Amino acid sequence: METLVEKEKTISFEETENQRMIAQMIRDFGAKEIKPKMMEWDESQEFPVKLFNKLGELGLMGVLVPQEYGGAGFGYLEYVTAIVELSKIDGSIGLSMAAHNSLCTGHILSFGNEAQKQQYLPKLASGEWIGAWGLTEPNTGSDAGNMRTVAVKDGDHYIINGAKNFITHGKSGNVAVVIVRTGNVGDSHGMTAFIIEKGTQGFTSGKKENKLGMRASETAELIFQDCRVHKSQMLGNEGEGFIQAMKILDGGRISIASLSLGIAIGAFEAALKYSQERHQFNQAISKFQGIAFKLADMATKIEAAKLLTYRAADMKSKGFNVNKESAMAKLYASEIAVEVANEGVQIFGGYGYTKDFPAEKYYRDAKLCTIGEGTSEIQKLVISRAVLK
Repeated sequence: METLVEKEKTISFEETENQRMIAQMIRDFGAKEIKPKMMEWDESQEFPVKLFNKLGELGLMGVLVPQEYGGAGFGYLEYVTAIVELSKIDGSIGLSMAAHNSLCTGHILSFGNEAQKQQYLPKLASGEWIGAWGLTEPNTGSDAGNMRTVAVKDGDHYIINGAKNFITHGKSGNVAVVIVRTGNVGDSHGMTAFIIEKGTQGFTSGKKENKLGMRASETAELIFQDCRVHKSQMLGNEGEGFIQAMKILDGGRISIASLSLGIAIGAFEAALKYSQERHQFNQAISKFQGIAFKLADMATKIEAAKLLTYRAADMKSKGFNVNKESAMAKLYASEIAVEVANEGVQIFGGYGYTKDFPAEKYYRDAKLCTIGEGTSEIQKLVISRAVLK
């Protein structure tokens, strides 16, 4: 068995040409297509579907999907770079891109059969279709084992009843991967994943959430009322849904760590620039130790989050189990995103509390990172179990 020291030797953080190319492409795209509209989307809570169609044209809606299925065929390092660069501009866009790639598309890529991959991956990877993924329910957030959405077998079909909430792209998604209960409550082998297309009878969307931050990333309910789904839409075998979901969330945690990292960098860069331009007592406020030390702490924590995130991504690309490493990256990066965004508002002072400057949006967006795809408390549970094993 490979030791931790031997495993460490395989990790490399050298930036590739692909990463540099992706970063520059997103910076150029973001300046033209995102920055001019992002506050308008934030105020109105509009989910800009056409923007994601354009991201698909750039290969960013199927970053990890092999070229044979219409994807970009990149690895996790390029994927992290893409999320970070988008999130530096607008966390909402980074979040939706990450959820589409790692959850819905990633689940079909990892566990779909060849027919399912051929049917869905090209549409998802091109951005023609937007993907959703449903695990959370109104009364079962972290406690997924007690889900109440049930699928009952009826010949070659399954009849699904129940609801999912806090679902990214719950209204606008063209297809959703949904985990439902097919066995006993609390049985980790009593849940099954299905691919369900928008327009399937009995499958509708419900309430759209009115959120503090990430307001241009749509979050809504999925509702199932005698929804009839053919067994060919099942991912893997009956009873494998929960195990699949936990594996998908390992990758999803890297996505949220990347999202957190991007928001933190964006908040830091905005605060740094402002501190050098804002003058008080006849000098830039960056000259004051109180501000300079804040910037030093912010920069150091960002570097630590970056190392954890890229380490998990590199290990994932090389096929290692990243259960512990992805949880560590997600926990730390999300918590420092909140810290850095908070200090960013403080450096901006009164202007940091207004929508004329970027600090307040980073502050609002960052908090979701400590909650989505497993709260900080759940990450500590995952890490502690791995450490104590």
